[in-house]
Amino acid sequence: MSVADTLTGRRVAFVVAPEGTEQVELTEPWKAVENAGGRPELISTKAGKIQAFNHLDKGDTFSVDKTVTEASVDDYDGLVLPGGVANPDFLRMDADAVGFVREFFTQHKPVAVICHGPWTLIEADVVRGRRMTSWPSLQTDLRNAGAEWVDEEVVVDSGLVSSRKPDDLPAFCSKLVEEIAEGKHSKQKANA
Repeated sequence: MSVADTLTGRRVAFVVAPEGTEQVELTEPWKAVENAGGRPELISTKAGKIQAFNHLDKGDTFSVDKTVTEASVDDYDGLVLPGGVANPDFLRMDADAVGFVREFFTQHKPVAVICHGPWTLIEADVVRGRRMTSWPSLQTDLRNAGAEWVDEEVVVDSGLVSSRKPDDLPAFCSKLVEEIAEGKHSKQKANA
């Protein structure tokens, strides 16, 4: 099987807030899923469009496919949580978004998170006992939530893929495709 058809027939939810997503952390994993034959879908807390950012400057807008209240985890094979400082901060304040994210762990499905994205996972209480990385400023938050934080380009822990920053995107994208292709991971549910 080539990389081009690794994810054929698989749907991947990209969950983002209406504002504050780091654009490259959305677009590069999105392309990786598409290039592997998968079908990415943009899920947000509000219908319409989301405003992405290039660090602190406004980037492009992207059309939302479904809201978290319209979407069902049953319909997806994996989850991607892009970063950006504001994006996960908004998401972790939305109970429906947090519940949607937590359900991927409950159902043993692969989850990929980068940069500040782990804030949403902390709120969902699914990082305890997990080995992961993030943007360096989140290391104390992750440790306080029970994770083992490491400073590595990409970390894979039983279906949970994490990376630190945009420079890590090539490794992150490769591993998220690999983990979603592998399917469910039994240890993913341990802390959900």
